[in-house]
Formats: sequence, structure tokens, C-alpha cells
Amino acid sequence: MAKDKSTKKKAPKGGKDGGKAVSKAAGGKGVKSGLYTAADLADLPDDDLLEAVQRQTFRFFWEGAEPVSGMARDRTTRTADTPGDLVTTGGTGFGIMSMIVAMERGWISREEGLARLVRIIDIIEPTTCFHGAYSHFMHGETGKVWPFSRKDDGGDLVETAFLFQGLLCARQYFDADTPAERRLRERITGLWGEIEWNWYTQGRHSLYWHWSPNNGFVLDHDIHGWNECLIVYLMAVSAPRYPIDPAAYHRGFVQARDYGAPRSYYGIELPIGPDRGGPLFWAHYSFLGLDPRGLKDAYADYWRQNVAHTLINYQHCVINPHGHAGYGPDCWGLTASDDPAGYDAHMPSNDNGVISPTAALSSFPYAPREAMAALRHFLRKYGDKVWGRFGFVDAFCEGKDWFADTFLSIDQGPIVVMIENYRTGLIWDLFMKIPEIQAGLRKLGFESPHLK
Repeated sequence: MAKDKSTKKKAPKGGKDGGKAVSKAAGGKGVKSGLYTAADLADLPDDDLLEAVQRQTFRFFWEGAEPVSGMARDRTTRTADTPGDLVTTGGTGFGIMSMIVAMERGWISREEGLARLVRIIDIIEPTTCFHGAYSHFMHGETGKVWPFSRKDDGGDLVETAFLFQGLLCARQYFDADTPAERRLRERITGLWGEIEWNWYTQGRHSLYWHWSPNNGFVLDHDIHGWNECLIVYLMAVSAPRYPIDPAAYHRGFVQARDYGAPRSYYGIELPIGPDRGGPLFWAHYSFLGLDPRGLKDAYADYWRQNVAHTLINYQHCVINPHGHAGYGPDCWGLTASDDPAGYDAHMPSNDNGVISPTAALSSFPYAPREAMAALRHFLRKYGDKVWGRFGFVDAFCEGKDWFADTFLSIDQGPIVVMIENYRTGLIWDLFMKIPEIQAGLRKLGFESPHLK
């Protein structure tokens, strides 16, 4: 069952040995060097298995990064990097948090991580921003906008929030009194202070997702819940120079028609959200840094929310009302991912037989027993059909004998980070210590053990 606390021991801090050290939990030659196959992993002890899965998944952000900027590619394949220099803003934020895990566990050195962060900032600092916000996609070689769609060619506030969730964790982590680390902190603080969150309200009581100098607010996509965007409102109210009025959270995000009220599914009460909880990435993206343990406000207990959401998703796959091949207690997890028809937001109310490994594996904090069963089952039953050079492929559908050839940044990153939060609470502890974030949580009326 899920448990309301981190377990296991802390990893050694800092990776100060030039990347050669391996934490005591690592074990096995595949963790120290080279790549694991599914057969190598299947019978490892739990802690060694988690370490190996995290480390091989991290390779997506280290070896698979766009080579000029060091930023995260949106996606790549089993056999070759995706051509071109397209990088993703939010996925880079997830990758930065993964790099912190890698430094802490000694997979890369602190100096290597710092150098990579500097390369990333060297690209994003001078590039065009849109009232401080960044585009969803960029050209990694230049930082120029890569339009997400014809009218989405400007600022993407949600992707910007995901990026800065990672950058602020890095600012907190690189705390040494050295010229290089001081300069990194100063640069992150400078970029953080330039985001005009309040401008993205259009003077109304809601944040708006997109703005473009060519198209303005024509997409008219207000950010309302319940979904992955709690972190956007928290970042916006916490901002040092251009914060939003807390009323935007209370009257915009929370008061949306689909925010929902407590209902029960499969005997599990879901505090908020749509029918049967939605895709599982909603329990992951905002909570890579934001610690849900003991986190409450006037509307929900967010630990309870995320555990319920996860277990409803799990029970749906166990009961398998549509009779999809492969589903069961050891094979579960519905979220947005690639599928045979392209890409879709899979969830109990939109279930076409596609299982996404990130859904279960990023849920380790909420349902560790169920997640571990899924992890071992994926490896033992499907083997290298679902496992490759950057960890688990994005998705599979046993009924159609379809296995993705792709790895996606926004799905690989949560695997590394949320498993680490389950093991040590590392990223949660860093993010929740950020002074601006603590002030923002208080402004919104949150309770948390981190708020002393």
C-alpha cells in the first residue's frame, strides 16, 4: 500500500569524485558502466533495481541531450537520436531535476552537472522570451522559437513553470560559496525575476497558457484545474517581481467547472478532479518538486488526492472493464503518451488498451508495492521489447502487439525524480526549502510540514 513518508537511506551528497562513485545501493556492473538489458535487471534486489532503472533512464537527459545546448530533446528513439535540434522547455526542467539526482548519487560529478547547467543557461538567457516566459519548443543550437503549432509560437506559461521548477531546485542544490556556484545562482534568480506572471492574467482572475507577439492571446486557454497545473499558480504567486494576486488561484484554477467534488470509484474516494481521476501525469508533474506529504489547503489534502488518483487508476486496470489484453494487478498505468494512433491522454475514461510505464513507475511514492510489481512484470514478461538504452519505452499495447520505439522527456524525467522522492525525498526537500516557494504557499493558505 502507499505510504505517507519517504523510505530508505540518503544517497551520498554531491558526486564529488568525478562521477566514479556509485551509491551503496547501486551494485552490479550495469549500474557502474555500460547498459543493462531487461534480463540483467529482472532479479535484482529492490533497491539495486530502482537505482539501475533511474540511472539508465537518466541517460536520456545526459547522453541523449541536444549536443549544443545540453537541453532535453522532446523525444528520441531506441536506435538513434532524433534529427535536428528541437528541444523542449518543460522536459529540460524535468531533466535538470534528474541531473540533481545524478549528482547526488554519484553518476556524474558536481562539476559535470554545473557545467551542463551553465550550457543550458547560456542558451536560454539571451534568447527571445515573451514577457519573461519561454516557448514550448526551441532550437537547441540557437534558442530560437520552434513553433508548437501555427498560432502557438510564443510564451508557454506551463512549460516555463516546469522549467523553473527545475532551475530553482538547481539554485537550491548548488549552495557552495564558490564563484562558479554563486554565479549560477545569480543567473537563475535573474531569469526567475523576469517572468511577468501577472501579465499573463490579462487583468482577469485566471492565468492564460499562451501569448505570442504574432497572435496575442488568441488561443484564449485559461489555466484551470484539476490537472497538472497547480505548480503554475504556485510559481506565479511566489514570483519575486511580477506575482499574481492569490485571488487568481481561488477564483480561476479552483473554481473551474471540472475541478470536481469528492466522489468514489472502485470504493476509493477521490477528493477532487474529473471522472475517475484523469491521466496519472496530473499526480506527477506538479509534484516533482512540490511535496504532497501533509500538503493541504482549503480544497484538498494533496497526498490523499494523489494516492486516491493512483489507486483508482490501478484498480481500473485490475478490473479491466474493457477486457484489454495484458491488464492486471502487475500491469497497469494510464497516462498521456504515444500510442498506435499517435499520441493520446490515456485514463480510465479514455482507455484504449495502451499502458505507459511512466504512469506506474512515477507513482512509486503513492503506491510502492503496486509500482514495484509493475516494474518487475514489465521486465520479466516483455523484456527488451519495453526496455532500451534510455530505460522504458514510452508505451505499449499488448492487444495490438505494439511497442513504442520512442522515449519522451516528459515521461522519462518523472521516473527518475519520483523514484528518488520515494527513496530519499531529495527533490521534494530542495524545492520546499526555496524561500519564495514557502512564501507563496503561505499566500495561498497551504499547510505543509515544510512550513515552520
